[in-house]
Amino acid sequence: MRHVPKSRITASLAVSAAAAIALAGCSGAAGGAEADGDVTLTYAIWDQNQQPAMQQIADAFTEEHPNVDVEIQLTPYKEYFTKLQTAVSGGAAADVFWMNGPNFQLYAGNGVLAPLDGDGIDTADYPAGLVDLYTYDGDLYGAPKDFDTVALWYNTALFDAAGVEYPSADWTWDDLKAAAAKLSDPATGVYGIAASQYGQENFYNSIAQAGGEVVSADGTTTGYDSPEALAGIELWTDLIADGSSPTAQQMTDTNPEDFFLSGKVAMFQNGSWAAIAYADNPDLAGSVNVAPLPSGAEGNQSVIHGVANVANAKSAHVDLAKEFAEFASSEQAADIQADSGTVIPAFNGTQQAWVDALPQFDLQVYIDALDDAVPYPVSKNTSAWTSIESEVLSQVWAGTLTPKDGLAQLAEQMQAALDAEAE
Repeated sequence: MRHVPKSRITASLAVSAAAAIALAGCSGAAGGAEADGDVTLTYAIWDQNQQPAMQQIADAFTEEHPNVDVEIQLTPYKEYFTKLQTAVSGGAAADVFWMNGPNFQLYAGNGVLAPLDGDGIDTADYPAGLVDLYTYDGDLYGAPKDFDTVALWYNTALFDAAGVEYPSADWTWDDLKAAAAKLSDPATGVYGIAASQYGQENFYNSIAQAGGEVVSADGTTTGYDSPEALAGIELWTDLIADGSSPTAQQMTDTNPEDFFLSGKVAMFQNGSWAAIAYADNPDLAGSVNVAPLPSGAEGNQSVIHGVANVANAKSAHVDLAKEFAEFASSEQAADIQADSGTVIPAFNGTQQAWVDALPQFDLQVYIDALDDAVPYPVSKNTSAWTSIESEVLSQVWAGTLTPKDGLAQLAEQMQAALDAEAE
């Protein structure tokens, strides 16, 4: 999976999810008293690549709490939040589970999550952007587990064959476009870059680099009606129009990343979660590397996002669930994650081990991106407007709507969804 991609669920599903979660918040047996005998905590996750490290963390917790067994429940990301919604509404959600930014406020705002403030979490130990992401109405509900930023992967063999210099830290959008044009070869079906309709990996970053925003920091106002947002979108649609990227239809028929994996695309922006997958790919590992994002008018900002461990407020062992959520995001747990090379741990000071785990790549660029990273855009019910975003921008990418007309339409519909949240 891409680490934490946007959940493309419909607005109607989001409304039904909110209703189900609200109902669940009023039912079920709350409890804080711990059992005197053996206890089994359930821990829901969505990434198979991380399961071995999560098991090590669970085992380490059991070493400190011999009467507690932690049972990991793995559900693929595509089904994870649908299953979680059903489990919450039926009072059967895991004691501790992973949470992401787009879904966080929906669950925190409906009483599903137990607050962690004052329970062993020192917020200074984590990037401020992640602490803010998992804070609701002044209370911290999520213990930051890991974070991801975005960088530019490139195929060194294709660059060498075309005689193009590798991406560097001082690259601008113009450098990116010029290199993409030189790397594109219609005769061999090779393109310079995959200009996919991905928010987290592509246009959320370029909008910030142009000086714009997707949604205001308080989650109440759309940013899509600005010239900066238009510039951030046009970077990608222009690459398609220029023939430097596969078309929208080609990227619908074939996953955009598959073009990169098969050597048909020279550049692909991707999150830090991609490093372990690329390292494990024998056809790719020796011919790719990674560089910082190119700079727009206002810099080369990357979106920062990350997963948090949260505790089920209705757990029969809520105090123990909160303790495990905190432990699974502790320095000890972060060291286990870093050594695995799967994700960048959120605990400050532990990231170097992740960089060192895959020395063949210049992974420091993902850590350096923290310096001016921008938060992943969210609101109280993020999926209510991301479904609109996906629908409108798919027409923009396909060329049936101009970027200017498409963003005007998107801004109007998105603002209506945001206003409905506030009612």
